[in-house]
Amino acid sequence: MANRQARNRAVNSAGGFMRDFQAFLMRGNVVDLAVAVIIGGAFGAVVNSFIADIITPVVLTPALKAAGVEDIAELTANGVKYGLFLSTVINFVVISFVIFLMIRAFEKAKRKEEVEVAAEPTIEEKLNETLTQLTEVINRKL
Repeated sequence: MANRQARNRAVNSAGGFMRDFQAFLMRGNVVDLAVAVIIGGAFGAVVNSFIADIITPVVLTPALKAAGVEDIAELTANGVKYGLFLSTVINFVVISFVIFLMIRAFEKAKRKEEVEVAAEPTIEEKLNETLTQLTEVINRKL
């Protein structure tokens, strides 16, 4: 009898745990965060490819030829390999610039949306205007 009760308590608590866990996962914040992480990873891959395949060769090829080096990792000064650090700094600057451009575009779109919303009067403003007009008409007739 005691074993059966202990078993039932364990099954019920596990079921409650699973229900709580499922409710936690189905919250909007967790799902939004998961989507953001996936999109962020995909965006990171696109930006890394853009930097490695387009920006770095265009910017660094002339500099590497002038230094007599074929690969940025080979850049050294007095035994200090600064080439990879330079590559990381370039990646940071390019990623920061792309994010800046994206935020600027979002802010511009948001301002445009706010202007469109502000152009249309709210229901309260319409009611106040109607009441003002009605009051003026009543006062004229008296």
